[in-house]
Amino acid sequence: MPKHVLLSLAILLLLYTAVSSPAQAQWKPIGLSGGGGLFAAAMSPTQPNRLMINCDMSAAYLSDDDGMTWRMINHLQLVSSTQCSPVFAPKDPDTIFAANGWAGMKVSHDGGAHWTDIGDLPGNLQGEIAINPIHSNEMLVGSNGDCYISLNGGFHWTRCQGPTGTPIAFCFENDQSRYATSCYAATNEGVWRSDDEGKTWIPIINGLPPSAILSFCGVSNPRDGLILYCTVKATALNGGYYGGIYRSTNRGDSWECIDGAGLNLETKAFDQWAMGSVAQYRYVASSNANPRIIYASNSSTGVPPPHNCTIFRSIDAGATWKPVFQADPRYPNCNVPSDYMVDANGQYFQDVLVPVVDPNNPNHVFAFMNGCCYVTTDGGNKWALCFIRRAPERDPSNNLAKWICNGLVITTTWNFYVDPFKSNIRYICYTDLGFARSLDGDKTWEWWTRRGRPPWENTCYQLAFDPRIPGKIWGAFSDVHDIPNDNIISGRHRSDLPGGVCVSTDYGATWKPCSKGLPPKATTSIVIDPRSPVHSRTLYAGQFGGGVFKSTNGGATWHAINNSLGSSENLRVCRIYLHPDGSLFALVTALRQGGQYQMDGVGLYRFDLKRNAWTWINRSHPLYWPKDFSVDPHNSKIIYVGACDAQGKKQGGLYRTVDGGETWKLLARKGPQTFGAYLSPFHSGYIYMTLTEDAPGAGLWLSKDNGKTWKPINDMPFGNVQRIAFDPKKPNVIFATTFGGSVWEGPAGF
Repeated sequence: MPKHVLLSLAILLLLYTAVSSPAQAQWKPIGLSGGGGLFAAAMSPTQPNRLMINCDMSAAYLSDDDGMTWRMINHLQLVSSTQCSPVFAPKDPDTIFAANGWAGMKVSHDGGAHWTDIGDLPGNLQGEIAINPIHSNEMLVGSNGDCYISLNGGFHWTRCQGPTGTPIAFCFENDQSRYATSCYAATNEGVWRSDDEGKTWIPIINGLPPSAILSFCGVSNPRDGLILYCTVKATALNGGYYGGIYRSTNRGDSWECIDGAGLNLETKAFDQWAMGSVAQYRYVASSNANPRIIYASNSSTGVPPPHNCTIFRSIDAGATWKPVFQADPRYPNCNVPSDYMVDANGQYFQDVLVPVVDPNNPNHVFAFMNGCCYVTTDGGNKWALCFIRRAPERDPSNNLAKWICNGLVITTTWNFYVDPFKSNIRYICYTDLGFARSLDGDKTWEWWTRRGRPPWENTCYQLAFDPRIPGKIWGAFSDVHDIPNDNIISGRHRSDLPGGVCVSTDYGATWKPCSKGLPPKATTSIVIDPRSPVHSRTLYAGQFGGGVFKSTNGGATWHAINNSLGSSENLRVCRIYLHPDGSLFALVTALRQGGQYQMDGVGLYRFDLKRNAWTWINRSHPLYWPKDFSVDPHNSKIIYVGACDAQGKKQGGLYRTVDGGETWKLLARKGPQTFGAYLSPFHSGYIYMTLTEDAPGAGLWLSKDNGKTWKPINDMPFGNVQRIAFDPKKPNVIFATTFGGSVWEGPAGF
């Protein structure tokens, strides 16, 4: 076997081992990693390659190899926080403190495998958790808009009298000669110091402009003493730059501006893509190992350097600066490897980076932004990717790079498919990333090419495969994501963006629109009638706000079939299904107006061929907010619907009818929002139930007795599970798509 093949196999084996903890070793994340919002990271002071980071889709992650691989912390142990950075204990390598979502603090004493509640904080944590590196029982944190101090290792907390505003960051003075600890707290309204272990606080803002504080860090050691850094919101004043980065070397008694040479101090936007006309320094970071080495990151005043978002480094406490991060291959001095988005698009889509510096090594920096993270060990001369791994080979058919999942999975997935003709080809329908495929049975993944993408790139909801023509696939695409979850139903995200249907004849490598006759609305579902003629396939498409459309010529043209479907106000179709017996079903999901759920039009419908009209089949048991449904493939009268609590009614649960909708029974309720039920094709009576959003426990449940009893699948690391898919050749394996945690491959539970 060639050496490069052996090396690839070794890497894959190492990755599989690294991203799985012993409790969840049977579950493996697959697909493209990265992709979602990253927040609140920390580096260990005792293990230099140990990292922790949070995402905006409920999961927190740990890495023991400097971000090359990650493992998700089981959601039953810890929920992520986007507002408060965790902290590793300064002396115990196995102890970590972290915010548990919106519900206080937790601690782990076994390296992040298990977490327990600690302390009496009132609620939502903010800013960061800080520990005194000398007296580790002393801690600071923000909570519910106030600053709190603990003197007994986090068991009891006292509100700090003095600091006001939203907490940002804290530090302790690293001086063993001082009996009473001096500590510092920064909020968006200012900086404060306490010289008596938090009993009293004084503002230390002399020399700071009256602008909002954006970031703060304090670093010290016996050799260099204490240096405080902060950044404030900058403005254009009298034709110059006012604000930016400030430093104090006298414990905050006075501050001086350190907008030194080399920084972006522009007060006019360079191009139309600028984040603003004035560069804002959103984050500042340094290290106790050398307080004079400092990093600061900025918002852009334009795309090309020197106007771009970057990280600046100073080795002289801010007197001079040098940019050390450039990820766009179109411009000189690019020192960041291309990821799958840059590789396919040919450009880097920048955002403000958040630098985190190793407490013991100022040249070791971890940096992250929306969906991406990087690490450098040489002060920013070169960076490595921390959210995806490039495979050694490319796809010879289109020269696309292949990518290995490294466990940092922050993507919403709607459906997972095994190709019906080539089982080694797999497909994932994504939010934000759109679509990806694997040509080697999940080992590596490739993202779609710039040429050949649909006009609607954000989301692919569903695929339909031609049963006779290998490689021919239709897809439902949309620029609206999260249908039918709460972001859309509650109106937090726009729902009026376009979508449509596309077709591929090369196993999903490229796509062409085939949407003539479809209104420009989010297309959520696509099904094919396998009995239709090969060269004039009958297709059905569901649209969010448009209803159901039919094509009898393979998607070339479409016409509406909305007679008696939904209502004039609600044609928000989120799923359609064509049963083997020819029955066509459509689900119209919730409509919320003025904070109130509207019942009119919502429901599950079956198409009546004789009347050429739809029949509302859950009329006997109306639901305000159904999410998904499944029909028994052997009997179209047996139907399952997942629903959510709404309008003050506890309707959340899984419902079943065995008589085509005349009567319904609540089969199970395990939380306020049930997504759906999915029937095993291998074992009669096996039903998988999924819960997406607000699940109080497991997000995946299994019944082995046709719904009589249910058991949670607690080893599934991610909580917001959406659909379950199956591999026809692997009866002992299931694939779970999730709302924010990619696709997980795990045991079927036989």
